[in-house]
Amino acid sequence: MENLRNSTLIFLVNTDGNKITKVCLAMKKRGFGAGRWNGVGGKVESGETIEDAAKREAKEEIGVNIEIIKKVGEISFYFPHKTEWNQLVSIFFSDKWIGEPSESEEMRPEWFEIDKIPFDKMWPDDKFWLPIVLGGKLIKGSFTFLDGDIIKDEKVEIVDSLN
Repeated sequence: MENLRNSTLIFLVNTDGNKITKVCLAMKKRGFGAGRWNGVGGKVESGETIEDAAKREAKEEIGVNIEIIKKVGEISFYFPHKTEWNQLVSIFFSDKWIGEPSESEEMRPEWFEIDKIPFDKMWPDDKFWLPIVLGGKLIKGSFTFLDGDIIKDEKVEIVDSLN
C-alpha cells in the first residue's frame, strides 16, 4: 500500500519564549481540501528538497519568504478509494519569515489563538496530531480514510527525532 507522493505542510507560528501562542491557518479556496482550514503546502517537485518545497508553497500560497524552518512531523495518508491522493506529508513550523501572510487565489490566511483552532472546519485527522506538535513534540503517524473524510485507521506516535 506504499507508493506515496511526497508533500509538505507548513504552519507559521507566533511564540512567547518557547511556547507557541498563535498559528496561521489558511482557508483553502479551491482544489484538494477546498473549504477547510489548514497549513499551506503541496507536492514536492522533481529535484526539490522537502524544505525547499515547503518554502516555495508558503511564498506561492500566502506570499511569505520563510527564513527558519523546523520539521515537526511526518504523516502517511492513505485513500484506498483514490490512491493517487496517497501521500507522505512532512510537517514544518516557521517562527521567522519575511512579509505579511496575504490572500492568494488558492488560500486565505488567518491567525488563530492556540485554544481557538477551528478543528470542526479542518481535516478530521488534524485534531489527533496538531495539538501535539503545537505543544512542542515531534510526531510520526498514519491515517487511512474511507470514501469522503471518514477516518478508518489512525496512528500517531511521539518520537524523539525524525531521522
